Amino acid sequence: MAKARLRALALGVFLLAGFGTLGAARAHCDGLDGPVVTAARDALERGDANRILIWVRSEDEAEVRAAFDRAVRVRMLGAEPKALADTSFFETVVRLHRAAEGASYTGLKPAGRDLGPAIPAADAALQSGTDAALVDLLTKELAEGLRVRFAETMHKKGFAPQDVTAGREYVEAYVALLNFVERVHEAIERSSAAHFPQD
Repeated sequence: MAKARLRALALGVFLLAGFGTLGAARAHCDGLDGPVVTAARDALERGDANRILIWVRSEDEAEVRAAFDRAVRVRMLGAEPKALADTSFFETVVRLHRAAEGASYTGLKPAGRDLGPAIPAADAALQSGTDAALVDLLTKELAEGLRVRFAETMHKKGFAPQDVTAGREYVEAYVALLNFVERVHEAIERSSAAHFPQD
């Protein structure tokens, strides 16, 4: 049951992202209220670089530690230098985290962006310790996506053999259904892959 739930979660996230890359579509790791900046802010406030190192690869640790040490020194110079040092540090760790995901860095994003339903639901599930609402959201999205494509294909399946236009419409719906099914299957197969490669 646990394995099925994990597959459903991975699948739903993939589907809600429109079969694209989450890093490009709905990433929240580059937001000022995202988990990377939140961890970076916590690291600076506590003076503990280890609190941010989990968000970057080990080969990027030296760069993060150097940026952390610079930020800590500059923060002592006053309010304006502190704000600049913090932003520079946030940019460094987000850039390195994004690179580890294979995504480009496009700058820090404002807090409070619309991330769609899936990412907030996943964060809420982790906060509450229960995945019930998240599984429900994602399985409903999956079922609806499949039903719509299947119904469309079935509706167009009974075309008259001499009606080439209707036949082409059926083929278009058929291909869309099969692409959906194939991508769902691929998402399930890849659901155990790590967020980014481990050392």
